[in-house]
Amino acid sequence: MKERLEKLLPLVETPARYTGNEVNSIKKSINEGTIRFCMGFPDVYEVGMSHLGIKILYSMLNDREDVYCERVFAPWTDMEDLMRENEIPLFSLETQTPVSEFDFVGFTLQYEMSYTNILNMLDLAGVQIFAKDRDERSPLIIFGGPCAYNPEPIAEFADMVIIGEGEEVLSELMDLYSTHKNNYNRKSFLKAAARIQGVYVPEFYKAEYNDDGTLKRFDAVEAEVPEMIKKRFVKDLDNIYYPDNFVVPYIEIVHDRSLLELFRGCTRGCRFCQAGMIYRPLREKSLETLKKDADALIESTGYEEISLSSLSTMDYTCLPELTDYLMEKYAEKRIAVGLPSLRIDSFSIQTAEKIQQVRKTGLTFAPEAGTQRMRDVINKGVTEEDLISSVSEAFDLGWGHVKLYFMIGLPTETMEDVDGIAKLGYKVLDKYFETKSEKKNKKIKVVVSTSSFVPKAFTPFQWVRQDTIEEITEKQRYLIDNMRSKMINYSWHDPKVSYLEGVFARGDRKLAKVLYSAFKKGCKFDGSKEHFNYEKWLEAFKEEGIDPDFYTARERSVDELFPWDFIDMGVTKAFLAKEYQKALQGKLTGFCKFKCENCGFNEFEEGWKCHVYSKSQV
Repeated sequence: MKERLEKLLPLVETPARYTGNEVNSIKKSINEGTIRFCMGFPDVYEVGMSHLGIKILYSMLNDREDVYCERVFAPWTDMEDLMRENEIPLFSLETQTPVSEFDFVGFTLQYEMSYTNILNMLDLAGVQIFAKDRDERSPLIIFGGPCAYNPEPIAEFADMVIIGEGEEVLSELMDLYSTHKNNYNRKSFLKAAARIQGVYVPEFYKAEYNDDGTLKRFDAVEAEVPEMIKKRFVKDLDNIYYPDNFVVPYIEIVHDRSLLELFRGCTRGCRFCQAGMIYRPLREKSLETLKKDADALIESTGYEEISLSSLSTMDYTCLPELTDYLMEKYAEKRIAVGLPSLRIDSFSIQTAEKIQQVRKTGLTFAPEAGTQRMRDVINKGVTEEDLISSVSEAFDLGWGHVKLYFMIGLPTETMEDVDGIAKLGYKVLDKYFETKSEKKNKKIKVVVSTSSFVPKAFTPFQWVRQDTIEEITEKQRYLIDNMRSKMINYSWHDPKVSYLEGVFARGDRKLAKVLYSAFKKGCKFDGSKEHFNYEKWLEAFKEEGIDPDFYTARERSVDELFPWDFIDMGVTKAFLAKEYQKALQGKLTGFCKFKCENCGFNEFEEGWKCHVYSKSQV
């Protein structure tokens, strides 16, 4: 295969996507006892290689002597066409082994619109797309990641779905497989795997529906498998595996830097945010662990930037001490420290000023909504005064490039709330012109970006209707018409893509046939403007007799059984319902880092007290 590949690579856009052999990539000897695991990402190399989860699991699995983990990404269309034309199956980067020859193939589900890429990759690999069609010789297909918290739209394609964080579960699965490998029986292994906490085996469960299309019941149909799937989470991040090096690509990737994970979870309680609910509880790494991890990554990768990565980075207890350490130790080497979007307060600006002495970039804030009423609905916990004060301080210190992220289509939103986004953009611009500081940047650019709100499973907004394409388009046009300054750059998302994302975010098993039909019509890379074909998707829904509006356009009753209700992720449905009612009333829920708001997690895990563990690093 290698010789055939070498002839094709000069003919494609970016050959380095398919060659492997990068710095720190892993080569291992293979014998009969080796468990072969292919870590897949359903997007191109540049996107997949930026994902922290893949970096962690790739290194962790290869740390075991009995496992060889390799990588595979979705080939871009030019490479795929050549592979199909020359009958070259999808292959791993490390050894160019056909994916169909692995024991396991794992896919991370980061985005609903990547689902057709998974089907396309399985087809290109020569692996049966539906789990029911696979036999003893087929690899076991595993899904995981945030979208796996509603696995039902893709359940028929999965042998197993990991619910929660993967490090401990994957280790336990490898241990289990090692005991089955020499006398392997697919059904026997899957039944044993289903008894591991956090492992969902879809073929052992059956859904029944009411006449109106809603879910009637969801039951286990195999003895000795759990009725409820309880998620897994790592309790002690100081003692869990974290790589001391990352694979360093030969080409620029989306996030071309080292990533330092500070903590997991978030207790801000934003009601639109799925990650803030499913990744609870908050668990911080100690300062000493982070210093050690940072030193190792800077030494082994050669990157000139290390990004501090977490859901709400500015909330890390020891952030001042950590940034001081990194700046002092690596100032001479000109190693930059990167932050994601900033919390809207003075501390964030001061921290950004400190760490951007090496390389000054723009600042990103996420007000999320244009009016205080809307920010209270979503429990954002910041005011317009907070934002204006923060950007004023930033302008005083010499910043001229500010990004503001908003959502449109939030529950109870009116055109007055949408107008608030435009007005807030202009207020930020006005604050720049009021700046008298000697450090004032002569170039000003305010970027206003809106995404379309998509209700997600396991959030207080899982019951709400989603704005229609027409409603979102009207709001986007309003903002285009009302932000015409050359100093304000407005960007937005395609509402048709967001509509389909909403269908699969809260979908059920009936959608599997739509996904398969769309894939057969050529749908892939659906998050890309270049390849997204809305008309083909509509054809697939029509041919399968499914109305996509059923999943997006209707308000759910509070007592409706959801396709994901068989998953216990720690935060109770009762708490989410209570938060939904508080949203409708515009009432806030406090930041629960040190004060419990009774979301249910303290009862989820015996002996666990969230506020005690979050304070343990202080």
